[in-house]
Amino acid sequence: MTSHHFSRRTFLRGVGVSMALPWLESMRVWGDESASASSEAPIRLCVTFSGNGFHSQEWWAKGTGREMELGKVLTPLADFRDRLLFVRGLYHEEARKGNIHSSQTGNMLSGAPIASGGEIRSGTSFDQLLAQTYGRSTKVPSLVLACETSNPSVHKNYSMLYSSHISWSSPTTPTPLELYPALAFDRLFKDESSPEDKSVLDAVLADARDLRRGISASDKQKLDEYLDSVREVETRIASAGKRGELQGWRPTLDKPNINRPADGIPQDISEHMKLMIDILVLGFQTDTTRIATLKLNNDHSALRFPNLPSIEQAGHGIDYMIHHLLSHSDGTDWLRVNQFFMEQVAYLARRLDDIQEGSRTLLDNTMLLHCSSMMAGARHDNDQLPIIVLGGAGGRLQGGRALDYTGKSDRQLCRLFLSMMDKMDVRPGTFGDATSPLEEV
Repeated sequence: MTSHHFSRRTFLRGVGVSMALPWLESMRVWGDESASASSEAPIRLCVTFSGNGFHSQEWWAKGTGREMELGKVLTPLADFRDRLLFVRGLYHEEARKGNIHSSQTGNMLSGAPIASGGEIRSGTSFDQLLAQTYGRSTKVPSLVLACETSNPSVHKNYSMLYSSHISWSSPTTPTPLELYPALAFDRLFKDESSPEDKSVLDAVLADARDLRRGISASDKQKLDEYLDSVREVETRIASAGKRGELQGWRPTLDKPNINRPADGIPQDISEHMKLMIDILVLGFQTDTTRIATLKLNNDHSALRFPNLPSIEQAGHGIDYMIHHLLSHSDGTDWLRVNQFFMEQVAYLARRLDDIQEGSRTLLDNTMLLHCSSMMAGARHDNDQLPIIVLGGAGGRLQGGRALDYTGKSDRQLCRLFLSMMDKMDVRPGTFGDATSPLEEV
């Protein structure tokens, strides 16, 4: 192995561009304060969210390890059963007071009381609490992504901004969402002086060639794979939105009456989600960020899914009804849409697991929490929330388990958040309505 001295964080640089490098064996220090410190990769937190709950009869798991049995909603995650923590019975007491989408979502990651009557007040979410401390070590303290636009209206005396945001920087400030893949990509890699039309990868190629001369053969392969993945994302961003199939709300015009912007939101929702996932993975892979949230859709969502063939209406896609209304059934099309969201989580897990960081993978070094603000949309029931955690938290989290807190006292979801923060060495003592972490986690 080639021995070199590198700075605390090593970048490839070009005009107006800086790209943090992935974990490389030739660089014994990555994200550490001193050369004598451990070179183990840091723990990451990713929270993904899908609105309107799930098929109530098919959200379950039982057993342990590779033999764990999964309900039909979770079958896309079968390859990751040994790193899956299924948690039943946790809830937010404050979220039960409004019994409407907004009041159930606005405190998803905080458990805080929700204001109504035109006032916007929730609580700082635990991802942003981590970003204020743990996130200081990175260029981007937290990456907050979404695939459906924010809804500014009011529903039953609660602002729909609550339905549109899970990450809150303060009790009165939902963290701004990034919906555009190009802008999310730029935030990770471009600086203010970067030329508008300059490829990030082209800008750093000269620096990359210099770096290759002094690293091991396996690191050269890892560096090439990383640069290839950046090029692929850039290429896909360039073509995003060129298809004309709109999968959210339906416009009043059949065709646009203005020229389409060059950098838009992809109209294929599956491509949009995968692009955001790939950008998120690049953020983790390069240690540009360690905290990320990805809101796949809103609660009370207006998304449609023409990309998914309808079982209930043969010959059609599942675009005959918006996601929110579809959630008020437990039919086969609703189950298929549930599985579609789990397929995105599985895609994210697989991408993380394909990246090696020393003796562990990036998934092994991540806690990936997926949640929704109710169990089933038909009943708005949030006395137990659908919660799963994937990954290993750097060896601190044991998967392949199903935990059931139904009927137990002290089953606040915020106790799970305290447990997760503890694994990232952030220990506020109390959070939301919780005063102690979950011992089993």
